[in-house]
Amino acid sequence: MSSDHGFTTQTLGWSAWLDTVALEQASPEQTAVLEASHPQAKTSDYYLLLVHEAEILRQRSGLFNSIMYAPGGLSRAERELASTVVSRLNGCVYCASMHAQRFQQLARRDDVIQQIFAAPETAGTTERERAIVRYAIDLTLHPQALTAGSLDALRRVGLDDAQILDLSHAIAIFAWANRLMLTLGEPVFPA
Repeated sequence: MSSDHGFTTQTLGWSAWLDTVALEQASPEQTAVLEASHPQAKTSDYYLLLVHEAEILRQRSGLFNSIMYAPGGLSRAERELASTVVSRLNGCVYCASMHAQRFQQLARRDDVIQQIFAAPETAGTTERERAIVRYAIDLTLHPQALTAGSLDALRRVGLDDAQILDLSHAIAIFAWANRLMLTLGEPVFPA
């Protein structure tokens, strides 16, 4: 499904605007980093671009994978929900699509995703979702305005300190991830 803003739950590609590393010319270090980064890294323009700086990609992938896939704390679905909100706000169609799909797979529904694509500021089907969405919006658009009291709305819907930290990490890494995607290439829509 696609929104009138270009946001979609379709599977998109991504095309780099800078030269990528040809897999057959990758150094052993670059190949090892690609293999450790993501199952599709060897066929992804994004990873094949970032692997020019193999050590940075290694650290980026380790950090990203720890934030998004670590056991315990905030649920995977809620991490994906927050990532979708941030990507929508930042205008990163590719990331919003990828993380919306992951949320749908984990939560087995897409109602809140369609709400995020249409109007993030009112999205959420439960109080907990609305609090997560609101926090993602605030941290993305006005981080300097957050205070210790800003966390109270999250606590009121049942998030503990570890979950709030996980949520903050997921939101923050997408400030970085979206900017890399938006400044180094563009989404490719299916034919």
